[in-house]
Amino acid sequence: MTTLTTRERAKTNASLISMVQRFSDITIMFGGLWVVCKGAELPFLYLHLLMALLTLVVFQMIGGMTDFYRSWRGVRINTELLLLLQNWTLALIFSAGLLAFNDDFNNSATVWLAWYALSTCGMVGCRIFIRSTAGWLRNRGYNTRRVAVAGNLPAGQMLLESFRNQPWLGYEVVGVYHDTPGAKAVGDYQQLIDDARAGKIHNVYIALSMKEEACIRTLVRELADTTCSVILIPDVFTFNILHSRIDEVNGVPVVPLYDTPLSGINRVIKRLEDIVLSSFILLLISPVLVCIALAVRLTSPGPVIFRQTRYGMDGKPIMVWKFRSMRVMENDRVVTQATQNDPRVTRVGSFLRRTSLDELPQFINVLTGGMSIVGPRPHAVAHNEQYRQLIEGYMLRHKVKPGITGWAQINGWRGETDTLEKMEKRVEFDLEYIREWSLWFDIRIVFLTIFKGFVNKAAY
Repeated sequence: MTTLTTRERAKTNASLISMVQRFSDITIMFGGLWVVCKGAELPFLYLHLLMALLTLVVFQMIGGMTDFYRSWRGVRINTELLLLLQNWTLALIFSAGLLAFNDDFNNSATVWLAWYALSTCGMVGCRIFIRSTAGWLRNRGYNTRRVAVAGNLPAGQMLLESFRNQPWLGYEVVGVYHDTPGAKAVGDYQQLIDDARAGKIHNVYIALSMKEEACIRTLVRELADTTCSVILIPDVFTFNILHSRIDEVNGVPVVPLYDTPLSGINRVIKRLEDIVLSSFILLLISPVLVCIALAVRLTSPGPVIFRQTRYGMDGKPIMVWKFRSMRVMENDRVVTQATQNDPRVTRVGSFLRRTSLDELPQFINVLTGGMSIVGPRPHAVAHNEQYRQLIEGYMLRHKVKPGITGWAQINGWRGETDTLEKMEKRVEFDLEYIREWSLWFDIRIVFLTIFKGFVNKAAY
């Protein structure tokens, strides 16, 4: 076997389905705008073509950044549709903003909204139709693949189980091959190679630990003498991975184990979400802020706002604002958490803490960019330094901005952490939020906060 002195950049091959999806999106965008113009009895002018073309370019650009036209085989349709709605909404907003500076372009908001609604229905319906058609064909034997796993890692067995539970994906499971004595298997590695050479298997997924490098090399070399597609399942699942994915750096494939989901277009989406929501909420609650400020100022001596240093994104210090609820202003190396019936808490402060109203000034922190509406709750620096030594992965909470509300809080893990187990549960939910982050997950958390995030028996 020859050794390559240079690495070629990995290339992807556009599938037939992705080409159909691209063509259908283009058709629906232009066709949808034409239908809206005809329905409103407007002439379909060159400005409308410009409108559709610009939106298409932005949509394709965002699609490239989010890898939208990748293979969705084996991915839940909800995930695909949510990303479609996100990309289409952003494309229309950006395009409308750019065209607003053109004096010749005076389409009403009704045209934009009608086009958005009609094209959304068309693209969603088309995606469902494409999926249903592909599944119908695969259930009848078209475009099916016989798959097997080499090795006994749980990740490989989970993969095959998912294929069994979703037959419409078109994967026919052969089974697991490995050399472990006494374990249930279709055969050993030699049997796998023989079956592959006989054309009984199309895809082989290698699920072996990194310490079995010699075995992996042997399998890859032997399977090179077959027509099988060989796919390696990286043994990264032995780590507590955070937002892991396959990347490429100068042609070299890499697997980040700890990374932030808020990069590229996701960072823009998250910031827009924060600016829009915090501006709207601050406008809405401004009378409440004034009333609380007066109550704090008139019932106890001291400033209205308490500013405390916390860790922000990437562990950088930020100043977090709260309405003062105590008679002390602790911001030192030692900070004592509030406890039930804490004598330091004022009468007004007790009510503010129980209802989380003391945290309302943090919407100003969100607007200025130090915090986010949704994210892990910021802890005092002293508590960060304490728990980072006790809980593995604690500092990974700071891969995103701290939030006013979070996944841990609406699941009941807020308030005093008088045991290590309570903080561990909070961190567990925080890391789950980072792994599963999406715009829709944020919206869900904000919605649930209204019903179960403000008042809590653990808040005092």
